[in-house]
Amino acid sequence: MSYSYLFKFILIGDTGVGKSCLLLQFIDKRFRQKHEVTIGVEFGARMIEIDGQNIKLQIWDTAGQESFRSITRSYYRSAAGAIIVYDITKRETFENISRWLEEAKQNGNPKLTFTLVGNKSDLEADRQVSFEEGQEFARNHGVDFVEVSAKTANNVEEVFLKTAQQILEKINSNQIDPKNESHGIKVGTEQGIKKSFINSPQQLQPQTEAEDKQGTCC
Repeated sequence: MSYSYLFKFILIGDTGVGKSCLLLQFIDKRFRQKHEVTIGVEFGARMIEIDGQNIKLQIWDTAGQESFRSITRSYYRSAAGAIIVYDITKRETFENISRWLEEAKQNGNPKLTFTLVGNKSDLEADRQVSFEEGQEFARNHGVDFVEVSAKTANNVEEVFLKTAQQILEKINSNQIDPKNESHGIKVGTEQGIKKSFINSPQQLQPQTEAEDKQGTCC
């Protein structure tokens, strides 16, 4: 299936916060009960539609362990969006998001779009981080914030759609050059066809003599 743009996303955060489950729920709409530690980097892709345009999301799920950090850092450079995930039932994972955000800013491109995600909202009884704390952190750092449940799928779609919408708005407002692939974006064939159609010489042909005689309506 053709697409207008391809956006590369990276999922970052401590191990065990549910990054892989978030990806699996978004890509396959299913939840994996057993926790399996990501080794290095895993990958998933899905097509979405925003403002009538097909957007392909290429999502990289990174390992949270320190031993894999050097591998993770190499993926920041080619990402358009970074989704920072913490576990609302483990305060330590929330306290570490400042480090993840700083690392992404240092290693990523200056146009990188961030979304902060508090996962496991279905475990309200075990909550250690309030919604207001996550919201305040996001506001102070100028990033979007969403609480989700990878288990129930609550707000999972919103995370990816919201991040993609921001990137598309940056393209439309000329804040990002989509032809510069260092921004984690690739122009697709659908966009190329659309531009070719708009700029086609056939669209710029003057009226024929017969049409000119008939006149046109305003």
